[in-house]
Amino acid sequence: MRISPENGEISFPRRLFKSFCFFAPSLAVIFDRFADISTTTAATISTTTMKRPFRPLFSLLPLIVIVSTFSSRTVVRRSFSFLRVSLEQPMRVSNSALLQFAAIDLNEANEKRDIEQLLEGNFNRPGRHRSNHFDLPTRSSTGRLPFQLRSPKYYRIWLHFRKSLRDWSRHKRFQPDIMLDLIDLVKRPIDQHYGLPSSNGRYASCAVVGNSGILLKVEYGDLIDSHEIVIRLNNARTEGFQRNVGSKTNISFVNSNILHLCARREGCFCHPYGEKVPIVMYICQAVHLIDYTICNSSHKAPLLITDARFDLLCARIVKYYSAKHFVEEMGKPLDEWASAHDSHLFHYSSGMQAIMLALGICDRISIFGFGKSAQAKHHYHTNQKAELHLHDYEAEYAFYHDLIQRPEVIPFLSDKLKVPSVVIYH
Repeated sequence: MRISPENGEISFPRRLFKSFCFFAPSLAVIFDRFADISTTTAATISTTTMKRPFRPLFSLLPLIVIVSTFSSRTVVRRSFSFLRVSLEQPMRVSNSALLQFAAIDLNEANEKRDIEQLLEGNFNRPGRHRSNHFDLPTRSSTGRLPFQLRSPKYYRIWLHFRKSLRDWSRHKRFQPDIMLDLIDLVKRPIDQHYGLPSSNGRYASCAVVGNSGILLKVEYGDLIDSHEIVIRLNNARTEGFQRNVGSKTNISFVNSNILHLCARREGCFCHPYGEKVPIVMYICQAVHLIDYTICNSSHKAPLLITDARFDLLCARIVKYYSAKHFVEEMGKPLDEWASAHDSHLFHYSSGMQAIMLALGICDRISIFGFGKSAQAKHHYHTNQKAELHLHDYEAEYAFYHDLIQRPEVIPFLSDKLKVPSVVIYH
């Protein structure tokens, strides 16, 4: 292709270099200079062809080829480097978008419908765990509680269940200041049970003991027992593991699935730490309030249900960290989170809510048995190896990290809450 600068036509080198400039705008000047050189050289050659031999032309061509080759390689290399950096950067969404997403309860409609059916006496919704207290002869084929349950033997239980369900569901709303009420809702009844004077203050120190198999690699038993209050999770046994996990237990923190299993035993026995150790429980399924109604009457220690406002606060915090990890660390779009995590089953772990409970009733918190290792079992006291998919442990670990390093960035917590010092022992 000939170059004709005198007629104003844009030369081919210039057009070629201009087309590459959107990859690296800062190189446009360099490209222009090389284009000008080629243009000027060609123009000069065309005007002096009749006066000079062709030898200078051939002597300049190798230089032009060498310069063009190296400049082209630099352009390509820098362009692909730019693209690679862009692709490797994590996907970002605004914090306000994450907060709005975390505030949406995708299962709210199903839960409301479930509660309405339970209040009507319908216990037969698919996927729901049935209570073990009403044996088969007392159930109708439709799952509706038959008329016999309104007999004096069962009617009192039925009334208490309905009242507990109404009270619990009525509180199911977002209220971050609920953290400030944990002294009255949890600590005060426990202190009364132990014969301690009523106080608005927090416990001096609390150990929250998780169930990870990493506890078998260390001997934290004495350190755990040195805390004023020791909180254990889901009835994990301590017998035979005292050197690793200690033996002292002041609060047994469980989910309602654990109580549902205990309810199958005679007398609703659910006391691996002794019958006088209080139990704090959060509700996984509304139907489990039947188990609470039955077992609460026979327990010698308080059986406390966490406030539904507290449950909702925990759920929002975990969902926020899960969505943040999903987008920024895994590089996936936010609208795929629900399907990836099965939003109808997604839930915080018992350990996460136990730590949240400690934030409201303790001045100093030590966390043990949280974390995982390829060489360790999921639970120190069982042979379970795999984690539960309904929990996002990576998201919860990110929450614990912020709790220790920068609690001010944790969303949804009340500004009035004084976050205590937190230490994790690995």
